[in-house]
Amino acid sequence: MDALIASYGDASSDDSDTDTPNPPPPQTSNSQASSTTLLPPPPLFLLEPPNSLGNMEKLQIGQAARVRTFPHVEGNYALHVYIPVYIPSTPKKDLALFLKKVTSLVPSLHVVDVDVPLNSLCKDDQKLAEVALGREFHISLGRTVPIRVHQIDSVVAMLRQKLQFQRRYLIDFSKWEVFVNDDHTRTFLSMEVITGGLAEITKQIEVVNEVYRLHNLPEFYKDPRPHISLAWALGDISDSLKRIVEEEMKRVNVRGSLQKCIFTSKFSGIQCKIGQKTYKICKVQDD
Repeated sequence: MDALIASYGDASSDDSDTDTPNPPPPQTSNSQASSTTLLPPPPLFLLEPPNSLGNMEKLQIGQAARVRTFPHVEGNYALHVYIPVYIPSTPKKDLALFLKKVTSLVPSLHVVDVDVPLNSLCKDDQKLAEVALGREFHISLGRTVPIRVHQIDSVVAMLRQKLQFQRRYLIDFSKWEVFVNDDHTRTFLSMEVITGGLAEITKQIEVVNEVYRLHNLPEFYKDPRPHISLAWALGDISDSLKRIVEEEMKRVNVRGSLQKCIFTSKFSGIQCKIGQKTYKICKVQDD
């Protein structure tokens, strides 16, 4: 391990949020054989810190309970590598209208991360825009996995060395998609990258896979589908949700508002969150 650290430099940084890691996050397995697309839970930063308090209680969401996606082990920290994404102000109005329509037909949808029921926000356009659309979203570049404390410096240093210089590019979110997590306990309403930015993100995933492989961590899915998730519902309701989304898209298109993409975002960098500590991984260069 000392050799790895020596090869890639010191991973300590003033870019982090706190001094001590304390887990959080969970995104895409591809089941092409069916209409349901599998993915791991999204980067919700929901996991209670398993190392500090040994907190094993379930998080209550209404009457339903959610448990962490990997078992608590003292000294483990949740690792998540991702691209931060913010939705520009211009498309928010159309996105809010779309969410309202889908939520009216699927009232069990919740906002990703904050876990507020979407239907409770639909009566107030400002709250809907702020809570459901005004926060930071994430395109996962690797699985969210537990790592040991002695791996942290090496993982961060290697990610920085291999991803230190990245060109700025545009990311087009062009398709509404429905995903289901691996154990079919959650369904997600997401926007997928299928054109602009896909090649660049795919290359970045390959680099993260290499770093994971060198640390004996599970690599990302074979055919990754970069996306951000806006809402979730308990259980596997993918068939009904997908049908509703497709019908709503047809209705929107009939109105003559067909667009090549839902919105476009600028790539602004890569971050790595380990526990409650966030590391900036790369510097972005403009052409």
